[in-house]
Amino acid sequence: MTVKEILDASKEKMSKSVAVYQNEMTSLRAGRANPRLLDRIMVDYYGTPTPLPQIGNINVPEARMIVIKPWEKKMISAIEKAIQKSDLGLNPTNDGEVVRLVFPDLNEERRKELTKMARKSAEGAKVAVRSIRRDAVEQIKKLKKDSLITEDEQRKAEDDAQKITDKAIKDIDGICAAKEKEIMEV
Repeated sequence: MTVKEILDASKEKMSKSVAVYQNEMTSLRAGRANPRLLDRIMVDYYGTPTPLPQIGNINVPEARMIVIKPWEKKMISAIEKAIQKSDLGLNPTNDGEVVRLVFPDLNEERRKELTKMARKSAEGAKVAVRSIRRDAVEQIKKLKKDSLITEDEQRKAEDDAQKITDKAIKDIDGICAAKEKEIMEV
């Protein structure tokens, strides 16, 4: 494996870690109605756990409301149960046709709790990125040990690995800061 291949593989893995964190942050409730919040909710669909978005149409008619129109009306109670069991803290209501989710304003305590969750998740993503860098540096050192690269090439490769890591961590920090700002908006 060449130095370029090692660095390219590391960059790709770090990008995936950042993307996973980004996806995690979109499913963190921030006061506004976001249909992506429902992506993780599994509904019992004839005995099979099925993601909620596959059971009906999801619309956002207002900033603080989501409307779910199931393709089969008899799924309304199963959808309500799944939402109540989730960790979103929402109470669904239905009119026999659709399920409505009204997002109440977040109180200060809940905002701080969500901010803490975002930071903890960011730290986990950073640890994953640093682990990828550590693996890359170990591979680079092995190339030097096997006399496949010079000491200067090793130093440059390690610096490049650090630059890739710094960029990934900066991206994670940016995503976290944006989410914190969104959560703290009143």
